[in-house]
Amino acid sequence: MKAFINTIKNIIKIEELWTRILYTLFIIVVYRLGSFITLPGIDPTQLIDSDLQNQTKEGVLGLLDMFSGGAFSNASVFALGIMPYISASIVVQLLGIAVPFFQRLQKEGESGRRKMNQITRYLTVGILLIQAPSYLANLHAQIPETAFLIKGSLFTIMAMFCLTGGTMFVMWLGEKITDKGIGNGISLIIMIGIIARLPFAATSEFAARLESMGGGMVAFLLEIVFLFLVFVVSILLVQGTRKIPVQYAKRIVGNKQYGGVRQYIPLKVNAAGVMPIIFAQALMFIPVTVMGFSSADSLRGVAAAFADFNGIWYNLTFAFLIVIFTYFYTAITINPTQMAEDMKKNGGFIPGVKPGKKTVEFLDTIMSRITLPGSLFLAFVAILPAIAHQFGIGSQFAQFYGGTTLLILVGVVLDTLQQIESHLLMRHYDGLLKSGRIKGRSGTGASV
Repeated sequence: MKAFINTIKNIIKIEELWTRILYTLFIIVVYRLGSFITLPGIDPTQLIDSDLQNQTKEGVLGLLDMFSGGAFSNASVFALGIMPYISASIVVQLLGIAVPFFQRLQKEGESGRRKMNQITRYLTVGILLIQAPSYLANLHAQIPETAFLIKGSLFTIMAMFCLTGGTMFVMWLGEKITDKGIGNGISLIIMIGIIARLPFAATSEFAARLESMGGGMVAFLLEIVFLFLVFVVSILLVQGTRKIPVQYAKRIVGNKQYGGVRQYIPLKVNAAGVMPIIFAQALMFIPVTVMGFSSADSLRGVAAAFADFNGIWYNLTFAFLIVIFTYFYTAITINPTQMAEDMKKNGGFIPGVKPGKKTVEFLDTIMSRITLPGSLFLAFVAILPAIAHQFGIGSQFAQFYGGTTLLILVGVVLDTLQQIESHLLMRHYDGLLKSGRIKGRSGTGASV
């Protein structure tokens, strides 16, 4: 406890760090206040206990509502949250792998990054023009007509402008956190939206356990202990690396010696991050959508099986897709050939391995070996909420036991703490931990 208090004192002593933390907290408060501002033309009193509130308790809409911090179910101006920007970022990232134009932009450094960010913003607006009318159509279906104080196309146009402006404002808040605050702004905003649902989910679970057949306080404490263990294991998954030793040859330039030291390439066990889960979830909704238009009873039965997020067929298929996408995403983001060429240019080599083709084969073999356990463990973490639900844990509280929610929480917290620790160590203060250092999500999957 004394060490923790000393760390807080050291943080306060560093004016720049303390200012960044306060600025981040201010932006978070602004975002949370905006989540409760209802779209103009809607009576907020009629949203309480509406079908919209019930619709977002579980399933994909429940996940979207969690990412938006409850703004989706509140019909807020921030209802679409930051997810359109995330979708646009993923599309641009994939284009950077397959399209030569985007590959050139990636190699242009800062100017190329600015152009790609601008393209991402334009694509975000395009996605919003599709998602905003869909959200409004769902809004008309889920809340009574008396809740709409403004009728017709006037409300639709005004609401579309508000939803688009709300998402762009949230994106701007995230960029401000990244520039002047602490941590990755976009990731922090998603994390805050998730954490905002945790007290309500924990309170509901606690109340359910206190009922006559709920198991009492002991059952609730066991759930908390299990949740803590899941967080610990998830941290091991996010931080797990395989260090490859690299020896650099000695070079004499003038009177100085360069190289001759051994360094390490940290290959992450889960190099793909949370992306395989996102891709797999998107793919799992396709058969449900397609089969929903069919009148055949057999196809409707298949659609019902894939619509049950706690069912065995859904989770087996979901886990299999995550393993496949983990290998796919790792293969397109980790390039052993490029790594071998960079080592050769800088006079580096892996001890006992010949430079060139042998080095490529060695790195590819290592990545294949560590990706298999990483993908299996990632699949297990993804289906943990369904397992927790089978043991009687409420659906809302079970979402924190795994999946995208858990990995985002763990990754963002580690990344933010790593930046705070960097400020402390740079000014010769002790870090947040006495032994070892916090490893953030450097490399692939650094941002959500």
